[in-house]
Amino acid sequence: MGMNLGMVVEVSVAILLAVTIGYCVILNTRLKRLHADRDTLQRMVGDLVQATALANAAVMELKTAALEADGRLTVRLEEAGRFERSLDESVATGAQLIEKIARITAAAHSQPLPEMPAAAPAEAARALQPKLQPAAIEPQGRLASALQQLAMRPGIGGKAA
Repeated sequence: MGMNLGMVVEVSVAILLAVTIGYCVILNTRLKRLHADRDTLQRMVGDLVQATALANAAVMELKTAALEADGRLTVRLEEAGRFERSLDESVATGAQLIEKIARITAAAHSQPLPEMPAAAPAEAARALQPKLQPAAIEPQGRLASALQQLAMRPGIGGKAA
């Protein structure tokens, strides 16, 4: 029986050793997979870092482009403001000029007509008739009316002042 007990212990140790070796083989394959996954994960992390760096560079370029566009837009808005003020001044000056022309023409119409020659009063009256009585024209605004009145004024004959 002594030998049987030794044999049982030897067989038990052999079985335990076989189980341990089998477990070590299983662990070894899992470790290989883990290392392979770790390499894949490491590559993925490297790719992520590279993508993040590219995204940061793109964001910086976009910020720079936005700042440049903002600067150009600001300059153009300021220029548009200057043009607006200049245009407002020109419109105001034009309105004042139209008012002056209207006053001049009104004053010219209120002055008496020049003396007609005695030799041919009917011919002179006919010659002045188209100048004194404007043709029926639809009103096109104060400027057109003022220019028409200036053109009909005796001595100007439609010439620019």
